[in-house]
Amino acid sequence: MLQNTSKSNGNVVEMGIDLSKNYFQIHGIDSKRRVVLQKRVVRANIVSFLANIPPCTIGIESCASSHYWHRQFSALGHTVKILPAKHVKAYVLNQKNDSRDAAAICEALNRPDIHPVEPKSIEQQDIQILHRVRQSLIEERTALVCQIRSFLGEFGVFIRQGITNVRKEIPFILEDGDNELSSMSRESVSFLYEKVVFARQKCCNV
Repeated sequence: MLQNTSKSNGNVVEMGIDLSKNYFQIHGIDSKRRVVLQKRVVRANIVSFLANIPPCTIGIESCASSHYWHRQFSALGHTVKILPAKHVKAYVLNQKNDSRDAAAICEALNRPDIHPVEPKSIEQQDIQILHRVRQSLIEERTALVCQIRSFLGEFGVFIRQGITNVRKEIPFILEDGDNELSSMSRESVSFLYEKVVFARQKCCNV
């Protein structure tokens, strides 16, 4: 379903699209920079809507989905520019809302001081996600190791810093019946240690 607030469907040469919600706010201008299109389109219908618009320059803000929409809109013959969100904010007039955001994106399209974000291919996004996942696993592993060392320290069991030391010493600590670890504490530390091992294995596979 389209929610239409358009003034006209004239010759759009530049368009700003706000992608922030389930519906996309569109702000289009003609060659004389007159506003000729203001429309709100639900996400599911945006591609079919733009397919009926003659090729023009479209500006969108950088966000999680901007590279996907860059590919979708470009496939329709439009020239698409991804603009850094922090720079677009400078062109929002008065209080922020969807309509003003779309207008600000359109206004920022041809500003010489704003350099578009380089669009990413699916392959580039795959690599980026792998790097992020690996970094997340490393951070998780580090946090788990710190937690294990802290818990053990409460019972007078100390391990030197470093993932290698934890991996080497934990199995012996869990088997040592002479330390003060209770059965419950051993189970808890063992559980955390298994998560450390799992995170390490996943890091090696990513």
